Amino acid sequence: MSSVNLDQTLNTAAVAHATEHHDEGEHRMFGFIVFLLSESVIFLSFFAGYIVYKTTTPAWLPAGIDGLEVREPLINTIVLVSSSFVIYFAERFLHRENLWGFRAFWLLTMAMGSFFLYGQAVEWAGLPFGFTDGLFGGTFYLLTGFHGLHVLTGVLMQGIMLGRSFIPGNYDDGEVGVAATSLFWHFVDVIWIILFILIYVWQ
Repeated sequence: MSSVNLDQTLNTAAVAHATEHHDEGEHRMFGFIVFLLSESVIFLSFFAGYIVYKTTTPAWLPAGIDGLEVREPLINTIVLVSSSFVIYFAERFLHRENLWGFRAFWLLTMAMGSFFLYGQAVEWAGLPFGFTDGLFGGTFYLLTGFHGLHVLTGVLMQGIMLGRSFIPGNYDDGEVGVAATSLFWHFVDVIWIILFILIYVWQ
């Protein structure tokens, strides 16, 4: 086989491999988007239930409770929503093949998500009502806890993606996992904005 034919064969194989890799990545992303849509249905069901309970229950708040403190949850909200911009810049650095920039902003996103979880834990510890204190208590802990579980999942996913960035050549052609994790994080942030309005603003 001549060197020209060999080069053509290698180029054809490389193109086929790249196409197969691209198609596989698209399929994985499509599956992940379907997963997020199913999660959206669950959250929408919770939102609908919360609205129905709130508008039909005469004594909505637990006895002795006039409302929820908004200041600290607002700070947590600002931090979490801001992290969506941070993770976006992390992706930009990865697209420019700047791994250290990616790692720095990715790690900052993880820190902001962890700060949110810490703030939520502190809030829970100081609340004067529990899970069994009426419909409000049950729905409050269910909604914020279920969302907090998603935040924790997002931070763990980010940790895995950060670790994979230290494998030589792993992100040379981009990474579907990074895009999926970033999309999941944006989803978590949007869900929290809705929750914050329902629970803390609409009291």
